[in-house]
Amino acid sequence: MRAVPGADYAQDAIERSVLFLDALRQRGNIYVEHVNAGEPDLLKFEHELVLDGRDLPRPCNYALLHILQPADAPLDPLARPVMVVDPRAGHGPGIGGFKHDSEVGMALRAGHPVYFVTFRPQPEEGQTLLDVAVAEARFLETVAARHPQCTAKPLVIGNCQAGWAMAGLAAMRPELFGPLILVGSPLSYWAGGAQLNPMRYSGAMLGGAWLAALTSDLGADRFDGAHLVKNFENLNPANSLWGRYYKLWSQVDNESQRFLEFERWWGGYFRMSGAEIEAIVENLFVGNKLARGDVQIGGKRIDLRNITSPVVVFASWGDNITPPPQALNWIIDVWGDERAIAAAGRVIVYVLHESVGHLGIFVGTDVARKEHDQIVTSLDVIDNLPPGLYEMKLELKDGSAPAPTDVLEPGSYSVHFEHRTMDHLRALNPEGREEEQLFSTVAKVSEINTGIYKTWMRPWVRPLASRALADAATDLHPLRSQRQTLSDAHPGAAPLAALAEQVRENRHTLPDDHPGRSLERIASSWIETSLNLYRDLRDQSVIQFTRTMFGPMGFGAWLPPEPPDEQIAVTRAQAELERVRHDVLAHIDEGGFPQAVCRIVMAAMASGGRLERRSLRLVQRLAERRHPPADGSAPRPIFNWHQGVREEARISAVAPVEAYGALARMLPDMPARERALAIGAAAVMVGQTTGTNLALELIDRLITLLGADPERVMNLADQLTAEATLDAVPAPVAAPLPA
Repeated sequence: MRAVPGADYAQDAIERSVLFLDALRQRGNIYVEHVNAGEPDLLKFEHELVLDGRDLPRPCNYALLHILQPADAPLDPLARPVMVVDPRAGHGPGIGGFKHDSEVGMALRAGHPVYFVTFRPQPEEGQTLLDVAVAEARFLETVAARHPQCTAKPLVIGNCQAGWAMAGLAAMRPELFGPLILVGSPLSYWAGGAQLNPMRYSGAMLGGAWLAALTSDLGADRFDGAHLVKNFENLNPANSLWGRYYKLWSQVDNESQRFLEFERWWGGYFRMSGAEIEAIVENLFVGNKLARGDVQIGGKRIDLRNITSPVVVFASWGDNITPPPQALNWIIDVWGDERAIAAAGRVIVYVLHESVGHLGIFVGTDVARKEHDQIVTSLDVIDNLPPGLYEMKLELKDGSAPAPTDVLEPGSYSVHFEHRTMDHLRALNPEGREEEQLFSTVAKVSEINTGIYKTWMRPWVRPLASRALADAATDLHPLRSQRQTLSDAHPGAAPLAALAEQVRENRHTLPDDHPGRSLERIASSWIETSLNLYRDLRDQSVIQFTRTMFGPMGFGAWLPPEPPDEQIAVTRAQAELERVRHDVLAHIDEGGFPQAVCRIVMAAMASGGRLERRSLRLVQRLAERRHPPADGSAPRPIFNWHQGVREEARISAVAPVEAYGALARMLPDMPARERALAIGAAAVMVGQTTGTNLALELIDRLITLLGADPERVMNLADQLTAEATLDAVPAPVAAPLPA
C-alpha cells in the first residue's frame, strides 16, 4: 500500500504539537509552583542569607546573600569580594547567577568571594528609592567587614536598572566602592536614535509620567512589573508572538528544557511601590536627570563625577533596550572632555559587543565566558590604569580579533585598553544627538500632565483602589493568565500529559532537510517578516508623532528645549582644565626618578594609543621593585605606582609639552635617565604587537631630548623585558632596579 504524500510530515507535526502544548503546560506548573513558593530567587548556586533589608531601620524588600564557594572553585583568601546586583525592572532576581556560566560563576572561578543582592516580590509599605539605597550601602559595608584581610574594596556589578542605581549610590557613597561594572545600564535615557531604540519615543505617545502614577494608584500603591515586561515584549512582536514559540515547536525534542529554564525567570513578575516607579519614570525615563545631576535622593544631589572608583560600561549593538549611546553618552554629559576625566583622576572603561541582545548581555553563556570573564580577570589592571577614558578590547593572542561567536579558554585572549576621546563616543551614534532636544520638551509636557493628575485626579482615584481589588486585577494580566490557564489546573491537562508521554515513547522524527520542514521554515520566515513590517510601521508612526507634536511646529514652539547637557558639560570642563593647568605648571618639575619613570611610561603608552594588559603588569612589577633596607627590616616600596600614574595622567592631560621639558630637571644624571628610558621602552616592547611605532618613536625622541645613548637604553630595556613574567599577576620583586 502506497504511503499518503505528506503523511510522515503530518505525523511529525502533530507529535511536535502535542509536545509543544505539554511544554506550555509544564511552564504553567512552574509558574504556579514559583508563585506559591513566594517567588524565590533563581540562582543556580547554593547560598545563605547574610542581611535582610526588612530588619533595617528603614525596611525594604532587598536582602544580601552570600554565594557558597563550589568545591571545584577554591577561594583566594586575598581576592576582593564581588557583589552582583540584579535589576528590579519587572522580573525577579537571579539573572546574574541564572547559569553556571554567568557573572556569579565567572567570579567564583576566579577565586573571589561572591555576594548577591536579591529582592522579594512585594515592596515594604511606603518603600522609597532612598530606603533601597540605604540598604545597599549597608550591604556593601557588611561585605567589606566580612573580609578584613582584603585591602581592596568590593567589586560591584550592576545589571540594567541596578546599574544606574549603583552608579547613583557610588556617587553618594564613593568610599564604599571598588570597580563598578555597569552591564546594559541606560544612564542616558534620551540618547540613541530612531533605528537604535525606538522605545524611547513611547513616553511621548503616553503624555509622560502621569500614566505610571495612575497605574500605581489603581494598584493601591503597587506598580506591577508585568507592565514593564509586556512593554519589552512589544518591542519585538516577531519574537514574542511567534519566533520563540516556533523555535520551541520546531525543535521541541531538544529545546523544551532550555525554554522552561528561561521561562522560569521570565515568568516571575515583581512589584514596586508607587513612590519608586514615579521617581524612576519622572527623574530617569522621561526626565533624564541622572547625567545632568538633577536627581536628588534624601535631599542629596547625585553628581556622577563623585564616583572615584574605576567604572566599566558593558554595552552591545544588539541591545535595543540599552544601545551603546544610552549606555555611554552620560560620560559626555557629565565630563564634557576626556581630559577632564584624567585631570580628576577618574578611570572609565567601556566594552562593546557586536551583536548580543539585552537579555543575552546578562544570561548569554558565550558572553559570560568571554567578556565577563576577561573583565573580572583584568581587575588588577583596571585598578591601576592611568586616569582617562578607554575602550577595552579582546583579541586572540595571535593578534586576531575574536568573532562574536568565538568562546575560547581564558588564556587564549589578550586584553588591551585603547585611549578614547569624546569624539569616539559621539561617533557611536551616527544619527547624532540633535533629536534629544525633542525629549526636553516631552519632559516639560510630562511635568504639566503629571502635576494636573496629582492635583486634580489622584484625590479621586486613590480612595477607589483597594489592595484586594488590585491583586485580583494583577492575576488577570495577560502574561500571568496565559501561564495560569495552561497548567495542571486546566481540565485537559491530565489527558495532555498522558498523550505527551505516549508520543515521547513512540516519537517519529524527520530530518531537517525534509521538504515539509523546509516549507515550514519558509512559512515561519514569512510570518516573522510580516510582524517585523508591522513593528517598523508602528515605530515609524510613533517617531513621526513625537517629532510633529514636540518639535518646533508643536509643543516645542511654546515650550522650547533646554540647552544641551553636553554644551553645559563642555563649558564646565574647559574652566576646570584651565584651573588644573595653572596648578600643575607650578609643580611640574617636582619629583625624582620614580616620577620621571612614570611620566615616560605614561607618555609612551598614550602616544601608542593603547595600553596592553601585559605591558601594564610589567611596568607595575618594575615600578614596585623593592630595595632591601640596610637595617634588615622589611622591604619598602620605592614608589606608589597607583598614586604616581594618577598624578602623571593629570599632568599629561593639561600640560604634555611642559611635562616632557621637565624630565631633564627630574633626571639630572645620565645613568638615571637611561634607566628611566629603558623601563619606558620595555613597557612598549612586550610582545610583537604591543610596541607600536608611535610609542617607540616617542621613546626615541625622549632619548634624543635627554641626550642618552640609544644602544645602552635598548639593551637595558631588553634585559628588563626578559626578567619579567609577563602573564603573572603583579607581585613584589626582591631585586633592586639595575644600577
